[in-house]
Amino acid sequence: MSSSPHEIKNVVLVHGAFADGAGWRSVYDHLTSQGYRVTIVQNPLTSLEDDVAATTRVLDLQDGPTILVGHSWGGTVITEAGVHPAVVGLVYVAALAPDEGETTAQQYEGFAATPDFVIDVGDDGFGFLNRDAFKGGFAHDLDDADAAFLRDSQVPIDMSVFGTVVKNAAWRDKPTWAVIATKDKAFDQAMLRHMAERMDADITYVPGSHALYVSQADTVADTIKAAAHSASSREHQPAR
Repeated sequence: MSSSPHEIKNVVLVHGAFADGAGWRSVYDHLTSQGYRVTIVQNPLTSLEDDVAATTRVLDLQDGPTILVGHSWGGTVITEAGVHPAVVGLVYVAALAPDEGETTAQQYEGFAATPDFVIDVGDDGFGFLNRDAFKGGFAHDLDDADAAFLRDSQVPIDMSVFGTVVKNAAWRDKPTWAVIATKDKAFDQAMLRHMAERMDADITYVPGSHALYVSQADTVADTIKAAAHSASSREHQPAR
């Protein structure tokens, strides 16, 4: 089945903390099999500025309107980087969503702690998820082998990034979608709902862990496709 010449086909995927782009493989396979042009950002996780720069370089390579997707910390990154003119829609996957003038850390204030999500911080200020607690806190709905791969391919994040003030909130000007895992142990459910509702996002709830971009890849991909279809319709509405 051929697609409309006006249909948005560019998708950029942005991973979060303690992870790299490899976790997007199933989402990538789903989308590319249906004709989407998907590019995966590899964040250095050394600062918000560095991660936004990495994302912007990828956005600069796109040949037209693009859906920008972020998981977890990647939500903060797409909030800032999403002001790029190529971006016509934002998808937050179990993702953080600060506003302009806020830090990521502020999003946690007033919400319940998540004791299963254990971060070990080194003397250099970089954090890894605790090996013993990794599956329970991050990927409890994956099998042991897949959870172990994510655990053993972790990319540490400079914990100071959570105190960086966001300068731009792209979700204030661009249509937004959110996928929330109802068994996410990285964030309080009320926190995820609060962020998504504040953005006026189109929200999809799915059973899953914080690693829903792996365990619920089809639902995540379907949400991205819905965003692309909706944004395509907006882009080509006749002028009034």
